[in-house]
Amino acid sequence: MLSKNSQKGYSVARFFLLWSLVPLITAKGNDMESPTKIHDAEKPPSETQLDLREVVFVIQSQRNSFHVQQAEKLRKDLLLQAQALQESPPVILLLHTLTDNEGDWSILPLLPYLSSQFGKNSSWIMFLEEDTRVKLHKLHEVLKKFDRRKEWFLGKPLHDEESTIIHHYAFSENPAAFEYPDFSAGWALSISLVNSLTSKIEEEPLKSDFTIDLKHEVALYIWEDGKGPRLTGIPELCTFPEHKPRAQYCATTVSSHSPVCGQPVKSDNIFVAVKTCKKFHSDRVPVVKKTWAKRASLLEYYSDYADPSIPTIDLGVPNTERGHCGKTFAILRRFLSSHVPKTDWLLIVDDDTLISLPRLQALLSCYDSSEPVCLGERYGMVFSREAVVQLLASGCKCYSNDAPDDMVLGMCLNALRVPVTHSPLFHQARPEDYAKEFLAHQTPISFHKHWNIDPIAVFNKWLLNDKHTEGLQKSTKEEL
Repeated sequence: MLSKNSQKGYSVARFFLLWSLVPLITAKGNDMESPTKIHDAEKPPSETQLDLREVVFVIQSQRNSFHVQQAEKLRKDLLLQAQALQESPPVILLLHTLTDNEGDWSILPLLPYLSSQFGKNSSWIMFLEEDTRVKLHKLHEVLKKFDRRKEWFLGKPLHDEESTIIHHYAFSENPAAFEYPDFSAGWALSISLVNSLTSKIEEEPLKSDFTIDLKHEVALYIWEDGKGPRLTGIPELCTFPEHKPRAQYCATTVSSHSPVCGQPVKSDNIFVAVKTCKKFHSDRVPVVKKTWAKRASLLEYYSDYADPSIPTIDLGVPNTERGHCGKTFAILRRFLSSHVPKTDWLLIVDDDTLISLPRLQALLSCYDSSEPVCLGERYGMVFSREAVVQLLASGCKCYSNDAPDDMVLGMCLNALRVPVTHSPLFHQARPEDYAKEFLAHQTPISFHKHWNIDPIAVFNKWLLNDKHTEGLQKSTKEEL
């Protein structure tokens, strides 16, 4: 068990719009050749042998019971494959068991631990998401091609089509110049690179106090303005569904676009709270009503002004330009009051959030509402009733109405040891802000921001089609 890491700021992801402070990292010289070529892994004959015991698998697991079960299934599958290959079992670590510090989901703070434990007797650290599926013999063949004594960063490459705020507008002159790994396909670091990064961390402790897109930020840290290695693209690391014909040549695949756990949660068991303010009543609220709100059974609009034509409810909290902690906590209190119907789930969204409620209903079937569940990403937060009860009973509150609600909630939940569960199906930005190949293997639940888009068109393209939820229900009935 690791001691608590000093980088407490990693425990909560924040989304800052510090326009004057965001550096624009530009492409310079030969450092920015694009696209990244698949390297020929030159090595002496003695380096062609690789024992599976030299590969350490880290499953990027989460503390919530559903995610623990998913990670355990993957661990068991890897062990069974090793047994079938008559190989000694590899080391398999579940990320959530390694440390008490919630912030270590951001990987970088864990590298010194991995270096100290495996830096001498192992060759590779292979990171997997819970939904990644591995063909162990094929992965073994891939890793054998590379000289483990050198610094390698392997993965399925993604790149931006245009500069994006979630990546701080990095490489604005040529967004496609920088590649970063799709975590769903798995990604690997040679032990040589892990040891090198550990030395860097020990010389200059991590300073970042927020993480927006982990896969991009990890790649930036490794690259270090050209001082470190770039991502080497591996075609055998794939995100095809595991049952597709194209996946037969892959060492990794993805189990499904969306989890299948049972019948979707009924719409009348989800209370929806929309945060708005008077200045957006005429433009944002109509979009909500024309798109996803039609599927909500229980929904209220919370504003700084009571407008009976919508209607909106004035919670007595003035509108703020920065954080919305006061409004969020007022919603939490109202959820537990007699003013609204009693439901197991609370969804809080901004008025410029676009969301598929049927997809959310399907996803929530995987979670136990009797547990304290906090699920989502910025600008789309889902709470079980039990989570709200524990939060308010703890006495946690805002230090000001305009405090950042995500930060305050994160600190409160961390103090309560209630895990904040991340889902990549919630998105804090627009579809244009994400790599096309990343979205291609998802069934997204939400997007955020109306800036420079037609939000109704975006909803219709990305979130309206619910054929997959019908498929989920059908397949679940067949399994039952």
